[in-house]
Amino acid sequence: MTDRLLTFNCHEAWVHQLGRLGRPLDIIDGLPGRYTNRWDERMRPIPSGARLLSLPEARAERGPYDCIIGHNMTDLLAVDFDAPRILVLHVTLEHRLQQSRTAPPAAEIRATLDRYLEKSGSVAIAVTEMKAQSWQLRDCAVVESAAEPREYVEWTGVEASGLRIANQISARREYLAWPLHEAAFAEVPVRVLGHNPDMPGVEPARDWDDLKAQLARHRFFIHTAALELEDGFNMALMEALAAGLPVIGNRHPTSPIEHGTSGFLSDDPLALASYAKLLLGDHARAATMSHAARRLASERFSVDRFCRGIEDAIARARRAFSAHRK
Repeated sequence: MTDRLLTFNCHEAWVHQLGRLGRPLDIIDGLPGRYTNRWDERMRPIPSGARLLSLPEARAERGPYDCIIGHNMTDLLAVDFDAPRILVLHVTLEHRLQQSRTAPPAAEIRATLDRYLEKSGSVAIAVTEMKAQSWQLRDCAVVESAAEPREYVEWTGVEASGLRIANQISARREYLAWPLHEAAFAEVPVRVLGHNPDMPGVEPARDWDDLKAQLARHRFFIHTAALELEDGFNMALMEALAAGLPVIGNRHPTSPIEHGTSGFLSDDPLALASYAKLLLGDHARAATMSHAARRLASERFSVDRFCRGIEDAIARARRAFSAHRK
């Protein structure tokens, strides 16, 4: 067995983290159903030690791989060669059901997935506790993503504006609690970054360096999410904390933000607007919260914790695969 990993390009920011493991990494790219047909370097550079290949190329080479890391059932079924397998759960089952009107009931989906994992000798991990609870699979570990403050430009907050990072907003308005965002920040200067071709003036950052520069300049970050569909944090929020931005958002049971310390939380759009205006008018207060934000990122979303979680999942997948072959 080699230490090489195989994964699929579903989410550049998440896949990029696998480069932290220091393992050779093959990434199947050019998959259908994405807004770009190739790895989008505006999101992240290709990880060190990684190579991109097509699905036919991966099928022709057939590894060997220490582990295959898929992001949905289609990924894992697409490669039929023997190797330990991990399924990564990135979204809640409720969100998945909302996306498909023809999906079977939740209980049937859970049972089918559990049977597949057991019969194939695969294991599952979830990117948050909320996702794990949503899917209710047996023996599903939680491996949260990482954000390392040392990788980000020191915060200055010189631009008196908020920052929001989100893709495909029009199709995800409920998921992002966008009506609350609009009501709260209609009269507040806010820049939105992301792939939203139907929103004039809204574009992704040019690349990761540009994204880091944008984070460093803006005064605060915004995150709102529907309680039943998404967590009170995502990778964009983790990055914002690592870069030192105070976060303003709705009250969510999974939010890592400590109200009044690393940001402000409220479900009242008028209150959210007042918090935004407070930070816009008080750079010193924002700077104090910036230090708390970076400290939170270091403690909660450490690189070591992510790497240990993934390596533990790979070891568990190898044990499950070995037991399945007996």
